[in-house]
Amino acid sequence: MMAQPDTRLAPQVLLDSDFGDGARFMAAWRALAPQQTLFYLALAARVPPALAIADAQLRALWPLDVPGFHRIVLDDGRVTLDLLVGCQSELLAQLEARVDQFRIDAGLPPALARELARLARPDALLLADAPDQALQTALRKQGFVQQAGEGYRALYQSRKPRAPAPPLPAVREAIVIGAGVAGASACHRLCAAGWQVTLIERHAEPAQEASGNLAGIFMPLLSKDDNIPTRLTRAAFLFGLREWQRLGGVGKVFEGASCGVLQLARDAQHALVQQDVVSSWNYPQEYVRWLDAAAASALLGGPTPDGGWLFEQGGWARPGSLCAALLDACGTRLQRRFSSEALRLQRHDGQWQVFGAGDSLLAEAPTVVLANGGAALEIAQSAQLPLTRLRGQVTHLAQENGPRLSLAVCREAYVTPPNQGIICAGATYDRDDDKALRVNCQQENLARLAEIIPGAEVAALAATAPLAGRVGFRCAAPDRLPLVGPLPDYSSTGRVERLRDMPAHPGLYSLLAYASRGIIWSTLMAELLVSQLEQRPLPLEASLVDALAPGRFLLKQRRRA
Repeated sequence: MMAQPDTRLAPQVLLDSDFGDGARFMAAWRALAPQQTLFYLALAARVPPALAIADAQLRALWPLDVPGFHRIVLDDGRVTLDLLVGCQSELLAQLEARVDQFRIDAGLPPALARELARLARPDALLLADAPDQALQTALRKQGFVQQAGEGYRALYQSRKPRAPAPPLPAVREAIVIGAGVAGASACHRLCAAGWQVTLIERHAEPAQEASGNLAGIFMPLLSKDDNIPTRLTRAAFLFGLREWQRLGGVGKVFEGASCGVLQLARDAQHALVQQDVVSSWNYPQEYVRWLDAAAASALLGGPTPDGGWLFEQGGWARPGSLCAALLDACGTRLQRRFSSEALRLQRHDGQWQVFGAGDSLLAEAPTVVLANGGAALEIAQSAQLPLTRLRGQVTHLAQENGPRLSLAVCREAYVTPPNQGIICAGATYDRDDDKALRVNCQQENLARLAEIIPGAEVAALAATAPLAGRVGFRCAAPDRLPLVGPLPDYSSTGRVERLRDMPAHPGLYSLLAYASRGIIWSTLMAELLVSQLEQRPLPLEASLVDALAPGRFLLKQRRRA
């Protein structure tokens, strides 16, 4: 790749303590200079109703009223609204950003002045509406100096020193290794941010490994305690839906359908848990609804004894067609190197060199992203990551022989509506490297299918269905969370107490271990990585970002040692 001069203007980052009706955000959007980009971070106790949003583009992408960080990309990527929903103090403590300007409403607790100072760039401005004496005193203690007073508004400027940000990459060029949903999403987000990208893939086409299945389902994850996997999957699911809409839509630019997903309860006890989760968290019905046995059976078209969750916005997608759509959207910023396997990485003169068969040089760039699943274990710098390859066999049923479904259904396994005459059911979890279809795995899939959809016709499939399907190998970490961010340097020595101090290979990053949730996680994980590279506000809470850091396992090792 030819070195590209960096002509970036630093994005403007604004933090609003109360989104309100969005009027201040819309004013900031309208006032934006043609070559400027805006990140508008707005706190809200609840998501305002979509009908209250006047702008049609924003209203079309408006999130559901669920807690957490909601990133909404607008104006062809020129404007990003991060709507941060929940308790003010908890949100600010979890926010990672460098803010140019604050807009603070009356009533902000003075104790939060410390968090504002943590987020402020040197010489950041703070506009405070009617600050009381306690807030004024707290702001001064945190290094905000009042510049002028104009009626009820006070203008402050931050004078508190802050450690300088690490330098941005001097050259915005990257190599992405792997062309599944992880790599394709990385290419898409990098190119959208203005990077030149070379994609290296060992197969002749994208999505030939775990992303090669005919169909996979996308849906949220729920839990009683709203744990890390639940929060991560919620944010990723909703961000993915918005970005797919901007891309052109499920079933339009890539194969799939937002037909809904019915997750059946395992038994009567689990049905009580499902009901409790929905009632405790008071989710919007568009996000999840509890269906009793009668309603679930009517939707399914057959008996189900215990009911289940209905995710109306869930559905299925063909990962390969999604990869193709993402790569096509990259345009001329993307160079594709297929039938080229990355075998060795070498750092030389500030560049990563990627070598293939016969030690041939495939590409070089300052930044490399490993998105090649289990194949990352074959590269020296990532060989010590605790990754596992999990074999998954999916069964293919001819449409005329399988269940007639209008939506995707899952319990201990999943089944999709027909696509191109094929119904997909599966998938197994095995710990071996056998690539061949196995009869016992097909029988396992069909037995689980019969539990989901009872009836003599489905039960008979175990004896009559021909052996057909596909074997793929998922890449998973011990905690079943992805590895997103700088790749730790396992050859380093010394005691490390914090993730931020973990030695890392310069310019080497990973998007790995998506396990069975690659379709759901891939878009937001790529956005997170690009945000780290570009030093943009992060689209997730700090606790979730830390939970995904590739160095988390090495940190545990060092602490034990």
